[in-house]
Amino acid sequence: MTEAATLLTDPLEEVAPPRGRHGAAAWAVWIARRLGLAVLTLWLVSILVFVATAALGDPVRAILGRDYASNPGRVAELEAQLNSDASLVTRYVDWLGDLLTGSLGTSLASGLPVSDLISSSVVNSAVLVFLAAVVMIPLAFAVAMISVHYRRRRPDTVIQTILLAMAGLPEFVIGVLLLALFATTVFQVFPAVTISSPTGHPWDNPEAMVLPTLTLVLWVTPYVSRIIRASLLEVIDSEYVELARLKGIPEKVVMRKHALLNAIVPGIQVIALQLAFLAGGIVVVETLFSYPGVGLQLVDAVRNHDVPVVQALSMIIAGVYVVVNLVADLLSILLTPRARTAISS
Repeated sequence: MTEAATLLTDPLEEVAPPRGRHGAAAWAVWIARRLGLAVLTLWLVSILVFVATAALGDPVRAILGRDYASNPGRVAELEAQLNSDASLVTRYVDWLGDLLTGSLGTSLASGLPVSDLISSSVVNSAVLVFLAAVVMIPLAFAVAMISVHYRRRRPDTVIQTILLAMAGLPEFVIGVLLLALFATTVFQVFPAVTISSPTGHPWDNPEAMVLPTLTLVLWVTPYVSRIIRASLLEVIDSEYVELARLKGIPEKVVMRKHALLNAIVPGIQVIALQLAFLAGGIVVVETLFSYPGVGLQLVDAVRNHDVPVVQALSMIIAGVYVVVNLVADLLSILLTPRARTAISS
């Protein structure tokens, strides 16, 4: 096997510590390296976000529209707020400095601090993703285990056909189908939109949370379940699982204590990717159901050319991606004895 092939087939090469480091020092080096990559990723994203919003055109002219020529006072006020006279590099450095100190700026559309404006939306989206994850994770594992139990038989074929069909549906198609089935003339069980008071939260009306949560669950569960099934099939064909069967251990115990535990690590990686993906994909779902979260607010901010809000929400979504993947990497190492040995030895 060539050296390149070895690197491709052995992911632990990436986490192996420098030679001569052991124990806590090796863990410190690994964590520092991962945090450095996370910071570098967020910095690169910040450049892309700032350049992309700057390339959209003059936000002052877009906000004022026809009043741009007739309202020079407001034009001067907005240009001063955005520091439009400065160079692009200077504006980026100032914006990044404010971002690092926790200052997200002031909304151009409402005049309110961005942090106050988006705080409730961030909480609402976090609750929606959390509810989807609570339902999706056990459901994905349960479907995968049932499919493996009946592998190469008709129930497995039916399950995989359904999962494959659902995996090909975009989130907005799933949402529209659920709306047509449960919120219109068919059943009329749940409300079609999420309505909450300015001082309240969507979960004050639990019925309004059902369809957005179910849409996210049906969107990500098929992919996660198929990956977990593939991992389970690989594990149950391994020698140590066969040895457990030869010892007379019941099949249910073999699946639960031997196969499932060893298939959790790939599942963690997939779940982390899907949860991070929800941070971006939630935009469509929240817009479809008028859910007052980050997605809906981001769409409104883009429509109103509210650059500070767009920048802040984009960085929050990017931060979620980075943090979730960092936590997934850490959990994968902690749950894999070989990986822990590679770092601490």
